[in-house]
Amino acid sequence: MHVVHHLLGSHSVALFARSVLVTICLSSVTYYGFAILSAKEFFSAVRSRNPHFQPPITILKPLRGIDRDAYENFASFCRQRYPKYQLIFGADSPDEPAIGVARQIARDFPNVDIRVVIGGAPTARNPKVGNLTAMVSQAKYPTILISDSDIRVGPGHLETIIAPMADPRVGVVTCLYRSEATGFAGTMDALGLSTDFQPSVLVARKVEGISFAMGSAILIRRSVLEEVGGFPAVADYLADDYLLGNLPARAGYQVELSPYVVDHRLDTASLRQFIQHQIRWNRGIRAARPWGYAGLVLTQGVPASLLLLLVTGGSSIGWGLAGLTLAARLGMAWFIAVRCLKDRAARSALWLVPVRDVLSFVMWVSAFFGATVVWRGNRFRIGEGGRLLATPTASAGPTAARTRVAS
Repeated sequence: MHVVHHLLGSHSVALFARSVLVTICLSSVTYYGFAILSAKEFFSAVRSRNPHFQPPITILKPLRGIDRDAYENFASFCRQRYPKYQLIFGADSPDEPAIGVARQIARDFPNVDIRVVIGGAPTARNPKVGNLTAMVSQAKYPTILISDSDIRVGPGHLETIIAPMADPRVGVVTCLYRSEATGFAGTMDALGLSTDFQPSVLVARKVEGISFAMGSAILIRRSVLEEVGGFPAVADYLADDYLLGNLPARAGYQVELSPYVVDHRLDTASLRQFIQHQIRWNRGIRAARPWGYAGLVLTQGVPASLLLLLVTGGSSIGWGLAGLTLAARLGMAWFIAVRCLKDRAARSALWLVPVRDVLSFVMWVSAFFGATVVWRGNRFRIGEGGRLLATPTASAGPTAARTRVAS
């Protein structure tokens, strides 16, 4: 305690620090409550659906490495309760190990229109977008669903996510997700997604509407994609999923959040991977929305309450505000992640949320320093707006001819 007071120096500095920390705690409690109200409104809303509106869909599934339970993840998209759709797997190299799983899927589901495309756009600094550029050339249908390889869905996914597209003003539909992980590092990573990021999406929807998309599911009209410049428009950016929603929103189209929650198989296996993932995530958000990222300080309730205890020397006011902040934080995490998202990782490890928040605060601060990220084993440097300023340090592999595997 004496060290803390010595660092704070004068009484006026200490008073200012206490005022700032109290403000952050109170703003965080307000944010947590508003997040609960936003989630309650979203998940309790009654939505109409036109059962006759089922336009054909092309699903793009970019591959990079083998995710946990890859076969079942892929197979879930072959069991859709939907009249007509196409599934395209894409890899930028013939040596991609996930290609074998995709080809096995094509053999096991001969009644599904499945293709495997090998070879991406060599000029794209974002290898995933280079992959998508090659894949979309093989797409048959005017509605495109981009879905990450670590996503698993139920048979009603397509018929649910397509519903908002009955309104011609809707250009993009995206989905919330719940993450499943193993081990301590994976659990900490999953907790951040379900108890921190997903609530922020619901708050954004309530305050300003959705103006972005998430890699869990990006359903986009092909005409809208082409209007905003196609995949080349996002080929040099880290947050391609964000931009695939943001560019249409800026062009005047609505971006809707589907009530369908997909399952996300998270492969974080070590603390190093966890830190790399969080730093990439944070630096990507900071680059895309610098003021919004800085404003996240007003949601750092748990770290602020702990610092307040130190600054006040464990006063009754400090303990009271810390208790209120912690209770509100855990209440929000439980309501959204456990009750609404049905997230199993959050249910079993809810008590770790404060620990996760402290780690998150450290990585939030660290994202202000440095401009490099590690993504799928490659190191990138990012600049203003999230643009990738350098190609990956590891080769993405040779470009090969596109091949149709099954139809």
